[in-house]
Amino acid sequence: MTSACQSEASVVLALTTEADAPRAEALARLLLDQGLAACVSLRPVQSLYHWQGNLESSSEVELLIKTSSEQLQALERLIHENHSYELPEWLHWPVNSSPGYGRWLQGELKAAG
Repeated sequence: MTSACQSEASVVLALTTEADAPRAEALARLLLDQGLAACVSLRPVQSLYHWQGNLESSSEVELLIKTSSEQLQALERLIHENHSYELPEWLHWPVNSSPGYGRWLQGELKAAG
């Protein structure tokens, strides 16, 4: 396996939502300031879901977080400690990236440890 493939394999996308734009931006800035995310994309979404037996419809802001597998555990902990929801959405999956983007992403993150 080449070093470019190893770099690509450690890129992770993570997804959560927040209640509104100010909370989403504050959470995104915290993740970036802590070096746990290289980039966070924010987009408004309309979510429909069941919660405590009721069908809910909410305007939320989705955070698509670009990080590495090495930062994932610390990222999840920080999300859960600082999220406004009792049970925040937390999804993550490994992705492939171009070698250049993978190198940039790794350079933006703090050293795990």
